Amino acid sequence: MWSTLQPTPEELTALWLSLKIGLWCTALIAVPGIMTGWLLARVRFPGKALVDGLVHLPLVLPPVVPGYLLLLLLGRNGPIGRWLFDTWGVTLAFTWQGAVVASAIMAFPLMVRAVRLAVALVEPRLEDAARTLGAGPLRVWLTITVPLALPGILTGLVLAFARSLGEFGATVTFVGNVAGETRTLPLAIYTYTQIPGGDGPALRLVVLSILLALAALWASELGARRVERRLGHQQS
Repeated sequence: MWSTLQPTPEELTALWLSLKIGLWCTALIAVPGIMTGWLLARVRFPGKALVDGLVHLPLVLPPVVPGYLLLLLLGRNGPIGRWLFDTWGVTLAFTWQGAVVASAIMAFPLMVRAVRLAVALVEPRLEDAARTLGAGPLRVWLTITVPLALPGILTGLVLAFARSLGEFGATVTFVGNVAGETRTLPLAIYTYTQIPGGDGPALRLVVLSILLALAALWASELGARRVERRLGHQQS
């Protein structure tokens, strides 16, 4: 019984690769996502609607479209990919680093959306009061805006991580399905469903994916509640 439930080395490799890509993806978009969410929530500028649309475009496009565009731009023969290889010897297509980029593109809108909604709920009068007391823009942002928006920021980070764990279309288009290099949990599940006798491994990976998603959501909720309790205690 235990032997049928125990993941194989190949399945553990897919799990570890998914976790690694998810963590790198989240770290890559954390600062840009926070800044973009704040920008869209607080700043008015020409072309804001266009920027907003471009940021959220991956949410409504078929995932293979961003993946194909990444392949055209960052592939070995693409303009950016050729420059990266000729200048730095870096290749992104068909590597796990490329999977991080693909996941980041798909997860970025979720991060931005969560941060934008959180920043929009921060009372502007609190920021104005801090400015009247002599605080500069950076200090206001770090001591007022970010702490009050922290639950939303944490939610955005967890959503980005979870989205990376489930990314399939853009990843398989840009970096392929290379065992041990780019075969994440979704790609491994798909691979096992296409071969005879793969139902057992596919089911184990499905269960692992569900457990990871639930753990991420639980951690997000727990962190958000702790932050909200702390903020409530400080404000009281």
